[in-house]
Amino acid sequence: MIHGMRPDTYSEGDRGWRDTATRYALLPLRLFLGVTFIYAGLDKLTDSAFMKDAGAGSIGDLMNSARGSSAIPALVDLALRNPVGFGYAIALGELAVGIGTLIGLLARLAALGGALISLSLWLTVSWASDPYYYGNDLAYLIAWLPLVLAGASVLSVDAALRARRIRRAGGRR
Repeated sequence: MIHGMRPDTYSEGDRGWRDTATRYALLPLRLFLGVTFIYAGLDKLTDSAFMKDAGAGSIGDLMNSARGSSAIPALVDLALRNPVGFGYAIALGELAVGIGTLIGLLARLAALGGALISLSLWLTVSWASDPYYYGNDLAYLIAWLPLVLAGASVLSVDAALRARRIRRAGGRR
């Protein structure tokens, strides 16, 4: 309640502000996750040490070090068959997820991709974090879930396409 007023006595302005805040509530999360995943993908693609089978800072060494403490060693073994290919898959996946999330194109699918990337990294690379909340991949996984459920309803390509379909459907009646 606002200053002791009952919900049915809110002014139209109060309701309008609340409706607007509700519509835009997930936008900061979309911006953060989109920019972060674009940065993560570009960082991997431009790091000369990362895209190598072995050596300091390489995807190969990262996967080898994660193998013993992973919740799913078989997943790490799969990545170790071709560490560089896996590194490119993760980097390009992060880039696609970040762009889709940032511009709101296939936003639910992009968020699902982000959640799956975060889940796989949590179960492999950051699984051994103790206490568990030191591993940031779990927090990213949870952060993706509202976007999986709600998508990008404002300031997005999805919303523009939806509005266009509605306009076209209204014009045929």
